[in-house]
Amino acid sequence: MLGSMLTCRAALRSMLHTQGAAIVNIGSVVGLKGNSGQCVYSASKAGLEGFTRSLAKEVASRNIRVNLLAPGFIHTDMTAGLREEAGARSIPLGRFGTPDEIAQAALFLLESSYITGQVLVVDGGLQLAM
Repeated sequence: MLGSMLTCRAALRSMLHTQGAAIVNIGSVVGLKGNSGQCVYSASKAGLEGFTRSLAKEVASRNIRVNLLAPGFIHTDMTAGLREEAGARSIPLGRFGTPDEIAQAALFLLESSYITGQVLVVDGGLQLAM
């Protein structure tokens, strides 16, 4: 969480002089629902949601938007050790997501000029089953 906070602070310095700037923080669906064995990770991602919403309120008057992207299981180094067949059974769409799908969601938030202070969950429906 500290890394996100420091990055936002550094980025905002230049954004204050730019019209229509946007920040997309990356959290996790675990920050919204929790997960057994991931208390610290879940707490930091939940904290990122509060930080994102508060920062959105603080900088909206400067026409800067701040949103949070909350991915589920995505094919990354972090999930490389997981057996997808077992994990995918708990995902309504039946598969892990791809980094490209997360990039598309981030681009959507960056290009949407009337969305701020929101959490976009990109998890194939995982949170429905949690």
